[in-house]
Amino acid sequence: MTADNVSSRLRIAVVIGSVRKPRLADPLAAWLERELSAVDWIDLDMIDLASVSLPMHEMRPGGAAASPIAGRLADADGFVFLTPEYNHSFPAALKNAIDWHFTEWAYKPVAFVGYGGSGGIRAIEQLRTVLPELRATTVRESVLLPMAWEHIDADGHFVASPGATKALHSTVEELRTWARALRPLRSADPVGLP
Repeated sequence: MTADNVSSRLRIAVVIGSVRKPRLADPLAAWLERELSAVDWIDLDMIDLASVSLPMHEMRPGGAAASPIAGRLADADGFVFLTPEYNHSFPAALKNAIDWHFTEWAYKPVAFVGYGGSGGIRAIEQLRTVLPELRATTVRESVLLPMAWEHIDADGHFVASPGATKALHSTVEELRTWARALRPLRSADPVGLP
């Protein structure tokens, strides 16, 4: 690998937004991990909110200290949120994780993989209104997985359609474009404060 290839690699964190048990997120996250680990410019970090303790009652304005994932979020150049749609919105655990942090999101792009009856579109649209408040940029492309439970095989693996796989790779290409473009802003204003 050349020096140019090393410097062009980006750390992408997949944030798994569902904390339910059992949950459809597990085979979908495994699919994302397989697909994204094979992308030569991605250093992948899988952050599962089901394994992170972020209580609701210790929140302060502007984020809270001592988060077990703050360093991992801060190190990321961009994010992919894997989100279900619950009651026409996104999960409370995902909102809590967003609110728990502040500077970690600043000047970084966020892409979405949604699932649910409508592919998670309403959850994604609501996330698009939340993240700019934290100086995060949401990418236009996204991956919608309607009725993903119908694509789980006998071994419990998600079997993506060619269209879903193509959408994922288009989405992460746009994520890469934004992550590179926003790097100078992260260097100039690393904390993202007003």
